Amino acid sequence: MYTIVDIETTGGKFNEEGITEIAIYKYDGHEVVDQFISLVNPERDIQPFVVNLTGINSKMLRNAPKFYEVAKRIVEITEDTILVAHNAQFDYRILKTEFKRLGFKYERQTLCTVELSKDLIPDMPSYSLGKLVRSLGIPVTDRHRASGDALATVKLFKLLLNKDTKKTIIKDSIRKEPKRQMEPRLIDIIDGLPSKTGVYYMHKSDGDIIYIGKSKNIKNRVNQHFTGHTPKSKKIQAQVTNVTYEATGSELVALLKESEEIKLNKPILNRALRKSKFTHALYSFTDHNGYINLTIDKADGRKPHITTFNTRQSGRHFLEKMVEQFNLCQKLSGLYKTNTSCFQYEVKNCEGACIQKESPENYNKRVQQLIDKYSYKNKNMIIVDQGREVDERSAILIQNGIFKGFGFYNLNHQINNPEILESIITPMENNRDQQHIIQSYMRKNKRLKIIEL
Repeated sequence: MYTIVDIETTGGKFNEEGITEIAIYKYDGHEVVDQFISLVNPERDIQPFVVNLTGINSKMLRNAPKFYEVAKRIVEITEDTILVAHNAQFDYRILKTEFKRLGFKYERQTLCTVELSKDLIPDMPSYSLGKLVRSLGIPVTDRHRASGDALATVKLFKLLLNKDTKKTIIKDSIRKEPKRQMEPRLIDIIDGLPSKTGVYYMHKSDGDIIYIGKSKNIKNRVNQHFTGHTPKSKKIQAQVTNVTYEATGSELVALLKESEEIKLNKPILNRALRKSKFTHALYSFTDHNGYINLTIDKADGRKPHITTFNTRQSGRHFLEKMVEQFNLCQKLSGLYKTNTSCFQYEVKNCEGACIQKESPENYNKRVQQLIDKYSYKNKNMIIVDQGREVDERSAILIQNGIFKGFGFYNLNHQINNPEILESIITPMENNRDQQHIIQSYMRKNKRLKIIEL
């Protein structure tokens, strides 16, 4: 559990500042579950430059509560949480100073979104909150007011959690919060999980990840693990003390994250060297008559393919549909072995490419349409899919035929802005498994929105 904090102060000499406004959002890693926002009477003068910056003046604070009146609420909402702030050293120092004046020792674990941003989003032009969130396309209101800045930091932290593919933040937080770990009884863990699409991570007591999975319904899938009788299920039941998750909204993003993070984190209960998800692929070649032929064959990483399949049968089924859809020849698609014309020609559903009656130029145009539709080789595009919330969408980026990664964006923002697009994307490896996942998903989900770049 985290508490995202932003504090406005009077300014002045070091350790003599007073709080003029404080905003705290309690965040469980997915949504805000509690909040506290208040002006505070600092009982001292406010520096003129601070008044100009924040708009908070002494007249506004005359009837505001003094710090000792809000201290109990601050202790309660931040108890057993990790305090997160943009430049956490400053906000934490101010809080400790105010509590010290009351004779109370205030101690919390902290995370700084400036340091996290420099690590997870390198080479940004500026890491000041205003410029950083603007570069990332994060909407911000009431800049230089505690509530507005804290809410912007919540959205920034959510993006950083998503970019942290090695799960360093989550694993460290579990180590730092042993009191907050779920009860050993598996039913208590299940109760804390959502019925959402996403990726889930099973942890041991020291925070290490022992298993990663994905599901359209995280709660149901984890329940299956906890009630299963397979050797793997029994190991999970014996070792797991906590399950964290990342909602993705999009099943495609969940599939890509699961594949990538198993390779990165190498959980002991996932197969260390996971076999490729596909065994066969669709290939093309041009015969001696100039016609483009299609064939389903065993997947070979040394040969360029159009798309891949889990089995030969699924590939053949796809090709049969494509022959019908693009009016192709069964013989030239490897579906009808004959030395003469194919069956479709006999029933007048083939233009006669199998016996050179149709010209290669005309026939190849239709084959090329199929290739262009189901292969993203050399393409620049964004696959747009569901987001985690109603006003959000996911974006899967392909550049020059190479999968670059994914990100989430608010519907109020244009994602074809190259700078914003590059900053929101979580980089991922472009390997054969990821290519297969994307191509397979595009075949099965014909209503996907594709934006050509």
